[in-house]
Amino acid sequence: MSRADRCDIAVVGGGPVGVVAALALHQAGFSVQLVEQGGPPPPFDPAQYDGRVYAVAASSARLLERLGVWPAIAAARISPYRQMQVWARAAELGLLFDAADSGQAALGWIVEQDLIRAAAWQRLGDLPVRTGAQVLAVQLPEPGDDDTHGVLRLGNGEQLRARLVVAADGADSPLREQAGIETVTWRYAQRAIVAQLTLAEAPAGRAFQRFLETGPLAFLPLADGRHSIVWSADTARAAELLALDDQAFAAALAEASQHALGEVTALGARSAFPLRLLHARDYHRAGLVLVGDAAHAIHPLAGQGANLGFADVAELVTVLAAARDAGRDWASARALSAYSRARKAANLEMLALTDGLYRGFGSALPGLRDVLGLGLETVNRIAPIKALLARRAAAGTG
Repeated sequence: MSRADRCDIAVVGGGPVGVVAALALHQAGFSVQLVEQGGPPPPFDPAQYDGRVYAVAASSARLLERLGVWPAIAAARISPYRQMQVWARAAELGLLFDAADSGQAALGWIVEQDLIRAAAWQRLGDLPVRTGAQVLAVQLPEPGDDDTHGVLRLGNGEQLRARLVVAADGADSPLREQAGIETVTWRYAQRAIVAQLTLAEAPAGRAFQRFLETGPLAFLPLADGRHSIVWSADTARAAELLALDDQAFAAALAEASQHALGEVTALGARSAFPLRLLHARDYHRAGLVLVGDAAHAIHPLAGQGANLGFADVAELVTVLAAARDAGRDWASARALSAYSRARKAANLEMLALTDGLYRGFGSALPGLRDVLGLGLETVNRIAPIKALLARRAAAGTG
């Protein structure tokens, strides 16, 4: 097998988390190959707006800055949000986070998925990339094997040997399944409706989220003054909303937001996707480790999915580089277990929070939703707690 057919680390999956993982591991001094089933993304087109957006936290922005990805994103378009208003009962009584309370310039930045992916791919440079390469099977090393390399068998007949395979191949990860890693998962009886629109009275630089009985409704500010919405609604309600004409949908949206942002003056195309929670029982096997959605998928109400994936990458690089620099086997069970322990704790905390909020505000128990709404209003009046939550929101720790 030629030198080109082996590497320290093979990263499978060319989405934002996978490409960032490949960049970060390469920058840390590992020999890396990126394996992507599809092709490279097209150059970012500023004339188009991707309906899939991320609320990028400061921790994620710092990682992208270190990798040289953030300057290209900032040069294209980003939308900082300095405030976030959250309420259940009445907008004027809800919780208002302000970046000033956290000592940050912004709570986060709204960035399109396509822009992050295109900017990250541009930074790959001479890092070996295999596109159009479907992974048919993975053979992982067994304890006691003389050869500690795993083998990826690709659809074009090629094989790639790697000390470690990083599975960044999504929530339906074939690599996770082939490795025999079980998941805890359930589907919410909800769909998330996404669209981009213009609002008459929305303050610039502020994100909004209202908790409704049928699911949360979020408004994320875009760089051109519009907002991207994520309206999570019970399946039946989502079907009703999707069936409405634009005028009726705009009216329903204004009513759901209690007219706090004014009327909808322009509305783009709507689409929807089902929601689910997923968490892998294990984050690694011998020779394989999970990152991003392959390890965890959460309800989008907190906007933390991408940030959790980027935090996985940062922790994995730190753990592997520290083991290598200390002269230890960086692909050992000890090293991978250290990564798993750190990220499981953080990810489970966020999964529990988002699932608890979903269930609490959607609860049919009499009065529970009002109690939670009152809690938001109370926190808004307690400056130290509010400042702490603002700092955690800005840092991307939930």
